[in-house]
Amino acid sequence: MTTSARDAAAMLAPNPQFRRERWYDLCGAWGFAHDDADRGAGENWAEKPDVFTRTINVPFPPESTASGIAASGYHPVVWYRRSFEAPVIAAGERLQLHFGAVDYAATVWVNGQCVASHEGGHVPFHADITHALVEGDEQIVVVRAEDQPLDVRFPRGKQDWLESPHNIWYHRTTGIWQPVWLAVVPDLHVTDLHFVPDITQSRVRCEVRLNTVPSRPVLLSLRLSAEGKTLAEQAIKISDSEIAFDISIAALQHGTYRDHLTWTPERPNLIDAELVLDGETPDRIESYLGLRSVEVGEGHFLLNGLPYYLRLVLGQNYWPETHLAAPSPEALRKEAEHIKAMGFNGVRIHQKIEDPRFLYWCDVLGLLVWEEMPSAYAFSNSAVERLSREWMEAIRRDKSHPSIVAWVPLNESWGVHQIAARADQAHYASALYHLTKALDPSRPVISNDGWELVESDIWSIHDYAPDGAGLRTRFHSAQDLEAMLQGMGPARRRIMLGGRERAGQPVMLTEFGGLSFTPRLGEAWHGYSTVADAEEFEARLRDIFGTIAESPFLAGYCYTQLTDTEQETNGLLTASREPKLPVEVIREIITLPAASVPHERIDRARQVGRKAAGA
Repeated sequence: MTTSARDAAAMLAPNPQFRRERWYDLCGAWGFAHDDADRGAGENWAEKPDVFTRTINVPFPPESTASGIAASGYHPVVWYRRSFEAPVIAAGERLQLHFGAVDYAATVWVNGQCVASHEGGHVPFHADITHALVEGDEQIVVVRAEDQPLDVRFPRGKQDWLESPHNIWYHRTTGIWQPVWLAVVPDLHVTDLHFVPDITQSRVRCEVRLNTVPSRPVLLSLRLSAEGKTLAEQAIKISDSEIAFDISIAALQHGTYRDHLTWTPERPNLIDAELVLDGETPDRIESYLGLRSVEVGEGHFLLNGLPYYLRLVLGQNYWPETHLAAPSPEALRKEAEHIKAMGFNGVRIHQKIEDPRFLYWCDVLGLLVWEEMPSAYAFSNSAVERLSREWMEAIRRDKSHPSIVAWVPLNESWGVHQIAARADQAHYASALYHLTKALDPSRPVISNDGWELVESDIWSIHDYAPDGAGLRTRFHSAQDLEAMLQGMGPARRRIMLGGRERAGQPVMLTEFGGLSFTPRLGEAWHGYSTVADAEEFEARLRDIFGTIAESPFLAGYCYTQLTDTEQETNGLLTASREPKLPVEVIREIITLPAASVPHERIDRARQVGRKAAGA
């Protein structure tokens, strides 16, 4: 498939990395009802259409204006209803109902039959609804969603538990907030498809999971291609519901071709993949992958075996009219394009498991992604169970994206506030690190981004010093850096716990900046440092980014933040995505060559020399 054809398909597909031909969009107008007294289940609202007196625009959450409801107060239980026409399914086929994400707990009925229950507000689920279909054109789906606003033991991310947003927390997102769709699948079909590249051995590990054990051996065929030309093909007989196999890519052994095949932000080459399960009714999946490796060593982040300096920006990926949901598929692409245009090579998606269509554009355009699990805010057995389960589902969905280069299960000790003093909380953070590495050993894992790290492949620090002078006291001499790493950090929290010693892990400044224009009197505001006007804003950015670039010890950074978000007005862009400085000025500041990666200084000197010679 050509790049343009892949992009056209992805603009519509709910998950561009796992596409079937026959899927049907169910977004749009649904019936809606609040259920503040939680009577709906007992009164069987699943079979009472008269209850649904309002209309909501799915997938926008009811707190948002785009939904048509705009009810931002406490409404812990909401209900949805719509009719749909089932597509024709033949013998040997099934009809599935898919939800991209429903926050937080969902129960689903089709024609009065309960077909699914699910917990986890940021991850997908689906149900086989074939058995619940009725004769005739009209089928009815009803969804009950429960999102208790005061319960801080489940993963809620930046959603406020107070009725109105305060500090760094935002309006809640209840119920359906990612696409809903139907998919026609064979009786025997693929449920999971993952690719793990090993470019040093010129091969890709392919992991496939089926919905059940085949009744007889079936043929599984995989074809990898680039720009329409076949790179590798393999066909094997399988008789189990899970299989993993290697497929060799001979072209990777050719040094001249290697750069045309491997994935980097500068050359985001993607390999098309077509998988066919040749059962009684064949199942055909269109996907893609990126050939790249990520690891850490000798104080560097390594991309394809070479030191690579990370220039990330913190992305809340939150919109004023739609909250966690994107206003449109095009908005997801534009978000990635904004990041790229300003000179960043990546994004740390903060406290959110993002829509797969955004990850697709990071894959296509070339942006590195740190995927971070939304936090709970209290520690309990149920909190451990809920977050661990949802985190595993997120990794299961996203582990094939070449753009994702790090996993972050915890942030700033949220949900483990006594981790430095309580062994159970430290064990939990360590367990999440090891669980993540067990599910995906191919990427670095940051156990608790910001401070109070346990096992961690990157030593990450949050430091909101208001200027370069403050940063210079911690990141410009080996002695000062070591004292901070082994002692107290800038937030008066220990950076490392348990006397752990550095063994080649890179050090990164993964939150800093947070500059805001001085708020007007009475304006809702949260920030870390203020500037009077655009001129001072530019001067302060040059000071801070220049200081970071001069540090010989930092392997990368993440600036806070991409956009203004509600009262947290410290974005490089406004909430409406307008830049606060000319984009070319921001790009010049962001792309200052890093002292810790000497080739960046050499490359910049060569660029300057070529420009001078041309002049």
